[in-house]
Amino acid sequence: MNIDAGVLRAAFACFPSGVTAIAGLVGGRPVGMAVSSFASISLEPPLIAASIQRTSTTWPLLRGAAALGVSVLAEDHGELGRRLSGPGDRFAGVDWTAAESGAVLIGGATARFDCTLHQEVPAGDHVLALLAVTAVEFRPSVPPLVFHGSRFRRLA
Repeated sequence: MNIDAGVLRAAFACFPSGVTAIAGLVGGRPVGMAVSSFASISLEPPLIAASIQRTSTTWPLLRGAAALGVSVLAEDHGELGRRLSGPGDRFAGVDWTAAESGAVLIGGATARFDCTLHQEVPAGDHVLALLAVTAVEFRPSVPPLVFHGSRFRRLA
């Protein structure tokens, strides 16, 4: 069955998802990107996954980082979500910290995971990055940013 990519993209846009920032230190500077295809995978061992386009120019830089921070963006991070998806200095004016591991974590995030790359799995025009969680912190009272219908939204 051959499905038009535009039709499939429109169908995928019907499913709301959270928005995460995946970031690490590369050459002592923060490098990161927005990812909306994120999932919890396993409790033992603790694993999460992100689906990343093979055409990404950021992922080849991040895959070699000592550690990766995965920050679940909060509802007021819409501008940051757009910035992390575009060109230019993605971290100018952004509240971020580097963990001892080198993971870059976004201030004000709903949840923050300090991770290492566990495995990459080819998945069509994407790669699934399986990340081993080494530390976590979260604030359940902070509502997350939601991506739905190709737009950032807030929970009602």
